[in-house]
Amino acid sequence: MARPSKFDREDALDVVMNQIWQTGYRNNSVKSLAEVLGITRSSFYNAFGSQEQLFKEVLARYTRVSPDRVLAHDNSNKLVRGVITEFFQDICRLRARDPEWRGCMAVNAISELCSSHPELGPVLAEVIFGSLERLERLLKLGVETGELPKDYDIRSNALAVQTLMIGINTLSKVVHSEKSLWLACEATLKGLDLLEKSGIGE
Repeated sequence: MARPSKFDREDALDVVMNQIWQTGYRNNSVKSLAEVLGITRSSFYNAFGSQEQLFKEVLARYTRVSPDRVLAHDNSNKLVRGVITEFFQDICRLRARDPEWRGCMAVNAISELCSSHPELGPVLAEVIFGSLERLERLLKLGVETGELPKDYDIRSNALAVQTLMIGINTLSKVVHSEKSLWLACEATLKGLDLLEKSGIGE
């Protein structure tokens, strides 16, 4: 992993994000991360406080650039099916084009840490709860505008969409074909009545 030419916090966060994304949280230590950044352990603690605190910063940075950031946008003037279909098409494209097939850093960390790390587990759980809340809000919008049926089960379908999101990010570490990934998404979204018609077969 390339080191920043000089210590810049934003550059350092990007370096650490990619390091953890590639190798996982537990496979790194303060010593190894300090070496990757080209700083001393003392400088590491002065800059970030702890490995856990650094991970929280990295996670926040990752969520700002990850595909599901679009779910936090104001989608009130858009069709819900279009937003969700495009969102999953973006995931399939980005994951298939990643030469290292890393999947989603947040999903990887949830699998690694959520049930075993007392400090970071709850932080990662909040990522899931926040994502679920945004999905529920989006589906509620679809019901309110008449795009989705009045009896559409918002909670269960939001959970199903989130399950698909986690699953497709994990599957992409093994299945590297964008077309195959999209076929899986397409079938699920169609069953949930969330597939934009123009998205069929793309």
